[in-house]
Amino acid sequence: MTELKKGIKAPLFKGLDQNGDTISLKDLLGEKVVLYFYPHDDTPTCTNQACNLRDNYSLLLKNGFQVIGISTDTVKSHKKFEKKYDLPFSLIADTDNSISEKYGVWGWKKFMGKEFIGMHRTTFLIDEKGRIKKIIEKPETKRHAEQILTVWEEK
Repeated sequence: MTELKKGIKAPLFKGLDQNGDTISLKDLLGEKVVLYFYPHDDTPTCTNQACNLRDNYSLLLKNGFQVIGISTDTVKSHKKFEKKYDLPFSLIADTDNSISEKYGVWGWKKFMGKEFIGMHRTTFLIDEKGRIKKIIEKPETKRHAEQILTVWEEK
């Protein structure tokens, strides 16, 4: 879905997380970033993905990654999702789709024979210089952390 390619500068963004804090890619330069876009808080597949990242969060941190989730849900919805599943990372509320559109993950989808506009589950791995190192267009939600670590090391 996305037209972004590995090796290019990741689009800069700024948004509010579940705690009302402003998260900016510019502030994360110098760190490896896992930027994962997901459709909705507290849905089965999105919960599997978030809990896998939570369960492997210390391993991701040990490998130098900052994890940031983004969906179009509200700050309030993100806070409820964070509390319910004890999520240790930021969830940005992209309620106007501005970040999702910059990354090319907002668009037409098909589900159960119906077409609609929504978020395409996609993960961007961004290096310390702010460049896209890898794009995972079909994350394996139940083993996403392992997938991130494996894909990061691929040439």
